[in-house]
Amino acid sequence: MVGSPQWHRFPGPGGVTGLALLSESHLTIHTFPELGFAALNLYTCRDRAQPDWESLVKELLGAKEISIRELRRGTGGSK
Repeated sequence: MVGSPQWHRFPGPGGVTGLALLSESHLTIHTFPELGFAALNLYTCRDRAQPDWESLVKELLGAKEISIRELRRGTGGSK
């Protein structure tokens, strides 16, 4: 990670948006508590070992349903 993560909390019952700048790109999260939804986006410039996203999101966010979509950067296509 390059520097400290940046966070923006929306007023009232709104969610948060977070950004972590990575040396090879970035990681973001956008939460929508009114919808019970969070979107995480990880962009990297090279292939890396895949973390167990499903377990991590369940553990850290208490998610009950998870949908993971991987897109190859620069190709416009799914893996």
